[in-house]
Amino acid sequence: MAKTFTVHDFFKRFPDDDACLDHLMEIRYGHVLECPKCGKEARFARLKKMPAYSCPWCGHHIHPMAGTPFWRTRTPLQKWFYAMYLFTTTRHGVPAKELQRQLGVTYKTAWRMGHEIRKYMGDTDGDDGLSGHVEVDETYIGKSGEDGRFFQNRTVIFGMVERGGNLIARVVPDNKKATLQAHIREHVAQGTMISSDEWLGYRGLARHGYDHQTVTHRRKEWVRGETHTNNIENLWAQLKRSIKGAHIHVSKKHLPKYLAEFEYRFNMRNRPQEMFDRLLMAF
Repeated sequence: MAKTFTVHDFFKRFPDDDACLDHLMEIRYGHVLECPKCGKEARFARLKKMPAYSCPWCGHHIHPMAGTPFWRTRTPLQKWFYAMYLFTTTRHGVPAKELQRQLGVTYKTAWRMGHEIRKYMGDTDGDDGLSGHVEVDETYIGKSGEDGRFFQNRTVIFGMVERGGNLIARVVPDNKKATLQAHIREHVAQGTMISSDEWLGYRGLARHGYDHQTVTHRRKEWVRGETHTNNIENLWAQLKRSIKGAHIHVSKKHLPKYLAEFEYRFNMRNRPQEMFDRLLMAF
């Protein structure tokens, strides 16, 4: 079993901002590199009065935080790293109030930090193609309208999960056939077995080269041999518990970031010890 990355391990590895900056320089540039100004290879030296490194030949500066959310922020780098540690070691997400309490920053700062980290989780996760046996399903986040129209204020989420593999989940404009099947054709290899419920949006997948099987939920049919959508439905239940338990409510505007966080955490479930370092590599 992989060793757990504990809080003690974190602060031993990153005791201060200098250690964090050294690590950021190493993963982004390496300390020994070819100077972009003079072209000579050298080990860049840390400057004392600014968070930068200097070429010993010509004095050219490299700022490791440039182009990242850490650039031109007054929040110490170690707090950013610790926030990422919290995101990659929790099961259900980190609300802004918790970041505010743990980091000792304002709520506005905590909220912005959380959204930046979720965005990079999505960028890091990528969209590897799915194959083998894939379950597809759509779900809805939000409340129905006051006039009783079920979909009026609900956001549609569509997901595809490979059994024993990765999840790809997206906020989509609707649950129509053209919308759902466009995502399937983009991310699922032809010849893959696809399990779904009886929703009309999945009809015709066989014409696109898929072995499509369905279960009819309205007739209380949940499993038929290897055909079922239990895995993707369990993931939707986890997502909704996470949102309700950690955040209470998530707006439609920001839901894709929370979904990216959920997807990243699920896809790294068998490699939890790598979650933090992989996220750092995204910057």
